Amino acid sequence: MTSPSCAALLAAREYDPFTVLGLQVEGTVWCLRVFRPAAESVAVADADGEWLPLDRIAGTDLFEWRGAISLPRPWRLHIDGVVQYDAYAFPPQPPTADLFLFNAGRLQQAWRMLGANPATRDGVTGICFRVWAPNAERVSVIGDFNRWDGRIHPMASLGSSGVWELFLPGLAEGMLYRFEIRVRGSGALRIKSDPYARAFEYRPATACRVDPATAHVWGDADWLAARAARDWLHAPMNVYEMHAGSWMRHLPDGRFYSYRELASRLVPYMQEMGFTHVEFMPLMEHPLDESWGYQCTGFFAPTSRFGSADDLRFLIDALHQANIGVILDWVPGHFPADDWALAHFDGTSLYEHEDPRQKVHPDWGTHVFNYGRNEVRSFLLSSAHYWLSEFHVDGLRVDAVASMIYLDYSRQPGEWTPNVHGGHENLAAIAFLRELNEMVHGQFAGALTIAEESTAWPMVSRPTWLGGLGFSMKWNMGWMNDTLDYLRHDPVHRRFHHERLTFGQLYAYSENFVLPLSHDEVVHGKRSLLGKMPGDEWQRFANLRLLLAYQMMAPGKKLLFMGAELGQPWEWRTGEELPWHLLQYPLHAGVQRLARDLNHLYLKAPALHELDFSSEGFQWIDCHDADQSVVSWLRRARDGSYAIVVVNFTPVPRYGYRLGVPQAIDYVERTNSDSALYGGSDLGNGGRVRADQRPWMAQPASLELVLPPLAVLVLMPA
Repeated sequence: MTSPSCAALLAAREYDPFTVLGLQVEGTVWCLRVFRPAAESVAVADADGEWLPLDRIAGTDLFEWRGAISLPRPWRLHIDGVVQYDAYAFPPQPPTADLFLFNAGRLQQAWRMLGANPATRDGVTGICFRVWAPNAERVSVIGDFNRWDGRIHPMASLGSSGVWELFLPGLAEGMLYRFEIRVRGSGALRIKSDPYARAFEYRPATACRVDPATAHVWGDADWLAARAARDWLHAPMNVYEMHAGSWMRHLPDGRFYSYRELASRLVPYMQEMGFTHVEFMPLMEHPLDESWGYQCTGFFAPTSRFGSADDLRFLIDALHQANIGVILDWVPGHFPADDWALAHFDGTSLYEHEDPRQKVHPDWGTHVFNYGRNEVRSFLLSSAHYWLSEFHVDGLRVDAVASMIYLDYSRQPGEWTPNVHGGHENLAAIAFLRELNEMVHGQFAGALTIAEESTAWPMVSRPTWLGGLGFSMKWNMGWMNDTLDYLRHDPVHRRFHHERLTFGQLYAYSENFVLPLSHDEVVHGKRSLLGKMPGDEWQRFANLRLLLAYQMMAPGKKLLFMGAELGQPWEWRTGEELPWHLLQYPLHAGVQRLARDLNHLYLKAPALHELDFSSEGFQWIDCHDADQSVVSWLRRARDGSYAIVVVNFTPVPRYGYRLGVPQAIDYVERTNSDSALYGGSDLGNGGRVRADQRPWMAQPASLELVLPPLAVLVLMPA
């Protein structure tokens, strides 16, 4: 006969295996129990190193030794010829303070406590596994080391914390593992990946991998010190958004570039092109390539598609040493419903809401995080902290913020639940975002947070102490939509849509805006930027050059998705590399050359970046010339230096176009997007023009210009 505790263990329902397994005192006798299915023989070493056999309890896979004296701790087992330490010689060591903070929603480095972490106990090295599953009846670690048998290594419950723990001695880094969870009540078994796993198998496999300790030696101390001192509000910021899996590939087989191979190609390209930052679409582990990383299943794991965590550190370090910042897309708004990942983790809606009106994201069929649950906040805050601290990233672009802050986002009446005040604001998500931004700005000097937020929610990029959400910046979706909508019209009709060019100035300084031409605009039938442009081939390329220059000269930080600088004719294709071969053709090479020259001009000219977020940095010269579809403005720096920008949105050259300017001096044509260097008609002003004392357009002086067709001119004092 076995005891009730043994019966629960044999039924794989025991929540405290240390009361049954390992060394116990039963009256005046020591008893050692080992549960090992399929084992032929089990023995234990005594103090003299002699092997003492254990007897099988009849009809079970339990082996037992009894003796009058105790055994040396930790004891070693001899199981079918293999010598190993017994996991149940190492009782749990609950990290009381961390558990308290975790349950309170205030643990910001929870990956150090949860997941699979190397540890040493009683002089023995191994891996300490911990997982949060408060509604489980039993949780086990399964993996290569126990033939994926959930009966062998049940974990111990750490009480009301909802966390389970087991230390496995001698376990090697790199081993595959998962958690087997028996659901309380139904008894159903669920095989789950570790929410805090820091490495996974190569897709489509989904097992977790025990991540080795980092061996990378960082060389970016100078960059981090400069970042901390950087006045980012007034500094240039020109972001190259890229998808690591389709920027460049090995040909002809289409293999991915590794993180290290990307470093060898991306760093010199970024330097040559003059971008200040690279923004990676999510590099967190995800099972489906077509999700582009936005349906994340590994919130602490760099995707294994491109190599190891240290390989990613190498890439980021190389970019930093080349004075290039790194921004990661980060997705706390939702997670996929894959059965092996976070969804319904312990048999209940643990990370997501139980109420279907709050649980499922209607646009993507994914699950929405329950931001009101303390442990979920600890999880998400820790994920953000992990990428900033362990990988030295310089910022997080938070995806789909609008879907987080509105309870009725993409939902019809009756499909959402109002908050306690009867409103549609998601109060828990708002509190979480504020806490996130306070953490980032308080602990990572110079790091940025950027919101993709597409509504008129006020003060997204204003400090939390003023009532804002606390982001550093916000994508200006209005500018993007208005600009692209205007440019899709045939130039002959653009005069009827002139307000699209001017309306944005009414709200341009209400937030710290980034002007995005992102991946979202070149997928799902929207066509590439070049493909959106009307007219014949020459006009389409001229319109694209105009767009790139128009973006660079408008107030706001910049973001450009990869491929636009090549004049890519088709939509972004995630399964292949960018069409680099197009650069052999003059019009495509001209677009790239213009993008490069614009970037470097932007870096060098304070007038083009210092006052991006202040109305003092912008002044219309003329915004009313709708009939000719021409706009002109001044960009100013803090020291008073300025640039003059004139844009002709029609293919009709304008000769003798008089423009008001601040001074009667010589002006240099610093940019002409119609230059033959860029594939244009080379119409312009000979590189230099003289202004006279004739007042015009409320300016004290003026000059006459030739406005090239579908082009941007940038003039600066000689």
